[in-house]
Order: sequence, then structure tokens, then C-alpha cells
Amino acid sequence: MKNLKKNLKSVDKDLRALAKKVDGMIVTVGKLEKQKTLKAKPVKKAAAQKAPVKKIAFKKPAAKKPVKLTAADTVFGFIKRYRKGVDVSTLMEKTGFNKRKIYDNVKVLKKRGKIKSAGIGVYVKA
Repeated sequence: MKNLKKNLKSVDKDLRALAKKVDGMIVTVGKLEKQKTLKAKPVKKAAAQKAPVKKIAFKKPAAKKPVKLTAADTVFGFIKRYRKGVDVSTLMEKTGFNKRKIYDNVKVLKKRGKIKSAGIGVYVKA
């Protein structure tokens, strides 16, 4: 009987020691899993952060596409709308330019061959 009690006590001690070791292993495995998940998440975040940067970089050239018209293009746009021609006073009203600016732009457009004179101060698309 005494032998049996001693054997049971020794088995009990061994089981408790094994239980402590198993608990320790569970804790270390849990820490390793947390480290893996923490390492995995920043990689995904970094990839997610790089993607919008590329999209923004792609959109920037698209934002630069609207080009302002030059004064000559503006004047030509009004002249080509009228079949019978446009006089200087009408161009001044429509564009808001002064007489000097109209004459300078008309001269440029004549050199380019885009317009021609239909009379004194009247211009038609060539």
C-alpha cells in the first residue's frame, strides 16, 4: 500500500510538471502567432498604401489635360462661327478684348492662313 501511494505521488508530480510545460508551450505558440499576424498586417498595409500613391500619380497627368485657350484661339473660335464674317466691334463684345488685342490676334491668324478679310474690319474663316 505504501508503495502504491509513493508511486501515485510521483506520477502526480510528473503530471503537474508536464502540465506546466504544456502551458508554457501554449503561451510561446500564442506569442509566435501574434508576431506572425503583426508582421503580416504591416506588409498588407504597406501594399495598400503604395497602391493609392500609384493611383494619385496616374491621376495627376489627367488633371493637367485642360489647356487654356490662347487669345488667338479665342478670336478664331468666334470668327469661325459666323459664315458672313465678324466685325471688330462684335469680337470686342464677345471676347472682352480691346481693339489692339483683336487686331494683333487677327494679324497672327492671317499669317497662319486661318482667316481672311471680307472687308475693312470684317473677318471670315479661310
